[in-house]
Amino acid sequence: MDGPAAHDELWWRDAVIYEVYPRSFADGDGDGIGDLAGVRSRLGHLRELGVDAIWFTPWYLSPMADGGYDVTDYRAIDPAFGTLAEAEELITAALAVGIRTIVDVVPNHVSDQHPWFQAALAAAPGSPERARFWFHPGRGPGGAEMPTHWPSMFGGDTWTRTKNADGTPGEWYLHLFSSGQPDLNWSHPDVRREHEDVLRFWFDRGVAGVRIDSAALLVKDPALPEIPADPGPGEHPNTDRDELHEIYRGWREIADSYPADHGPGRRILVGEIWLPDVERFVRYLRPDELHTAFNFDFLARPWDAAQLRASIDATLAAHAPVGAPATWVLSNHDVTRPVTRYGRAESGFSFAAKRAGTPTDLELGRRRARAAALLSAALPGSLYLYQGDELGLPEYEELDDDLRQDPMYLRSGGVDPGREGCRVPLPWHGDRPPFGFSPPGAQPTWLPQPAEWAELTVAAQEADPGSMLALYRAALRIRRAEPDLGDGPMEWLPAADGVLAFRRGPSCTCVVNLSPRPAVLPAHTAVLLASAPLTDGGLARDTAVWLRTSP
Repeated sequence: MDGPAAHDELWWRDAVIYEVYPRSFADGDGDGIGDLAGVRSRLGHLRELGVDAIWFTPWYLSPMADGGYDVTDYRAIDPAFGTLAEAEELITAALAVGIRTIVDVVPNHVSDQHPWFQAALAAAPGSPERARFWFHPGRGPGGAEMPTHWPSMFGGDTWTRTKNADGTPGEWYLHLFSSGQPDLNWSHPDVRREHEDVLRFWFDRGVAGVRIDSAALLVKDPALPEIPADPGPGEHPNTDRDELHEIYRGWREIADSYPADHGPGRRILVGEIWLPDVERFVRYLRPDELHTAFNFDFLARPWDAAQLRASIDATLAAHAPVGAPATWVLSNHDVTRPVTRYGRAESGFSFAAKRAGTPTDLELGRRRARAAALLSAALPGSLYLYQGDELGLPEYEELDDDLRQDPMYLRSGGVDPGREGCRVPLPWHGDRPPFGFSPPGAQPTWLPQPAEWAELTVAAQEADPGSMLALYRAALRIRRAEPDLGDGPMEWLPAADGVLAFRRGPSCTCVVNLSPRPAVLPAHTAVLLASAPLTDGGLARDTAVWLRTSP
């Protein structure tokens, strides 16, 4: 595979994008923590898998209070991962084997160790340093009451009170996430200018795209009202404010200023946007704003044919008026892994419902995850794959509580089990931990790996033609080779209840059976790929198949 074609302006419309959580992908220096040297050593795996781009979760300097989403310096790589020079070398090395790089930015907040915030804490109320954040006097006698009662994304309060130089209680500062992640004030020109410079910094280094964390949260109503019981469009005080679109139009101008026929090609913007209002969601995807956005609705749906079809229809209908491609994703670094999730009685996903000790049938979950892989890869648009899902890794739910660092766990008092279960270091080879994640003689991995993962290593699955890895490699190879797959139209076909069947172009059909009975396959000339062996009775329950069909 050669490097990306320089003239390929539309690469992002049907790309397969692989999410790397650097702490848990591969450890090159033996400290038990994944790093850039480890990623570079495993580029062959990603090339063989058939991905078009890597999305790195934050690799910047950070105290890691929230897994790197608390950034201290966007222009420096955290020493746990390597150096800026290593990042530049990795971007170049990946591009040489046909893999572009997407980096994560977190514009809603920074770390409380960021120089701006440290300067703000040291400055007086009303100072220019504090104007970059949301410092505000408290309410009630002595200012002892928080300015608002907005809920936190991580549970708990969204305001923390400071101390004055003389030790007396001072102003409060806003943090929609943890207290270690103070929110920035996007009405301040310094904040806008800094992030625009950060975009240019990484685009100049050959990055092909930027994923925007919590993209709908940046702008707040300066009056700081409480959240209405049922806010109308644009009325929420801290989510989906209309002023956001001006910001992203400015970012799009920066992305478009880089020539599409140079280096990695067109630079793109990808939004993390959780909004129930579809019309508000697609406003971010207008031709002068973001290129794509994550499709969380599809990810969160249960393993149910009617629910999945409704999500697919709503997604495609929403994207059509703005001409943006849909994205399809089954999991990420925040979400319970599909093998575990699909094996539960309630197979959808929501943070509110995530609880420790929820029973799961891993055999059932694995069968459904295989079928879901073919379903999502056959849909029109781009595909996101979270590291380890190509191995069929389950959620690791037996972690000791004293190893859990996630603020979602800590701030909920342990009610929410947190997200470490999907962030356990990957198994590469061998019959015991660390399964090749680290070199021989290394420190223990930052999170322990379960011993039973010996059967799920890359090496073990490469030797098994029926493995999850073999399925993903075959699916992505066919997806790349078939002109009808990827971006483009789709047409639903008649099917029994509980069965999804659709045609891609004139010659490819996907059928997924979620019903309790075998499904009859449409007329076809060949089976391209199946998630489980076909039977004489047709397509078995919880199985998907790609067929070669005639128009």
